[in-house]
Amino acid sequence: MKTESSIPYNIEETTILDIQKALESGAITSLELTKQYLNRIASFDPALCSIREINPDALEIAAELDEKRKVLHQVGPLYGIPVIIKDNIDTNDSMATTAGSIALKHNFAKEDAFIVKKLREAGAVIIGKANLSEFANFITELDMPNGYSSLGGQVMNPYGAGIWDVGGSSSGTGASIAANFAVVGIGTETSGSILSPASNNSLVGIKPTLGLVSRTGIIPLAHSQDTAGPMTRTVRDAAILLGIIAGVDEKDEVTQTSIGQPSDYTAFLKKDGLNGKRIGIDRTFLPEEEEEVALFEKAMEELAKQGAVLLDVTIPREKFDSIVLYHEFKYGIDNYLHKLSEEVPVHSLSEVIEFNKLHPDVVKYGQTILEYCETLNGDLDDAKYKEHRETDVRLSTTEGIDITMKENQLDALVFAKYLGCALPAKAGYPSVTVPAGYTSKGKPMGITFSGLAYSEPRLIEMAYSYEQATKHRTPPVLDKGN
Repeated sequence: MKTESSIPYNIEETTILDIQKALESGAITSLELTKQYLNRIASFDPALCSIREINPDALEIAAELDEKRKVLHQVGPLYGIPVIIKDNIDTNDSMATTAGSIALKHNFAKEDAFIVKKLREAGAVIIGKANLSEFANFITELDMPNGYSSLGGQVMNPYGAGIWDVGGSSSGTGASIAANFAVVGIGTETSGSILSPASNNSLVGIKPTLGLVSRTGIIPLAHSQDTAGPMTRTVRDAAILLGIIAGVDEKDEVTQTSIGQPSDYTAFLKKDGLNGKRIGIDRTFLPEEEEEVALFEKAMEELAKQGAVLLDVTIPREKFDSIVLYHEFKYGIDNYLHKLSEEVPVHSLSEVIEFNKLHPDVVKYGQTILEYCETLNGDLDDAKYKEHRETDVRLSTTEGIDITMKENQLDALVFAKYLGCALPAKAGYPSVTVPAGYTSKGKPMGITFSGLAYSEPRLIEMAYSYEQATKHRTPPVLDKGN
């Protein structure tokens, strides 16, 4: 058995399978592994501000898992593995669930979120909660940067702190996993909140089909689009993590639509997964920067080399100012807040707004979105809301993605970075982002595969094939800063 005085296990860029081999052989214990990640966070996160709170029980949990491992005949792939989750996901432990808001600083959940229960059942060590764009980037329209929260401060991109946008709203998960502060992470998305920080931090991000992953115990933004998903350094790790957190939850009826879906997504890790796949490219979604356009075009060449059939398409789009997100946020956040304990000073959106007015030093970008949402009734039977939701679905599905894919017999659409994320988000369709390289100045960029509902197996095939053929990801060079 390895001792603490031995040469440390190299945690940088290690994977779930690598660590399981080391744990099974006795080269390291979960306790030692967790200590190494906590030490790395202590050394480098002050410059990145990616972790909102460390789990004070992480070492004790890891030690208990080590003891149980001695008598268990078999453990799953996530057993004893350190994981970071976004701080809008309930945990019934010593960590608060805050969405980055100072108003929720003392919100200690009475029950684990459904996906947290799944993680604990799998033997994961939740070592901390990640900082994020406050209220999942749904607080203000006044130029608040991605990754800022009144409670957690400003998350920095490890590839260029203060230089490159870290992405949002799962900013802290993106920065922390890119910086190797845990093996894998969990983000959440309404529209681009996993895909954006995945692209900006050279990660793999999976935004699942709405219904594959339970939303129970996650601070809501908009229930018609909200989902949690993996953020990892490899497609294999993302596939493993997706299989663990997916599942039917009796408290979240939309998960009933996932009955019959695969339980093991690693079965779709095929190096030839691009061969013969028909992929649509809508170049009206290209980035503004010339270097990023060049990276995208290079990625398209790489797809073609792997046997993909590329077709230029134009996805029908109609400009429509929808109130759906605002209306559902008012409904969802009021329902979440009113259940909180008396230790929390706010129990409605209106009380959050008033609380924030008392703290302009940290709620410094305003709260225009919150104030607008408060003017809505949040009634899900509201005629205007229902009309707007039906329009969102129609424009994104039958008159958008569906018709484009059907007419061109496509297996997927591909976008530069996370551009185009709003269409699959409104449709409830899945997307997978994978690293596609860096600009000459070191700015990361990914490409995103999107498909129809429950096409995760096909998207994972393509993402894995592209990743294995290119191996674009390189870790950031970290600076301890001040």
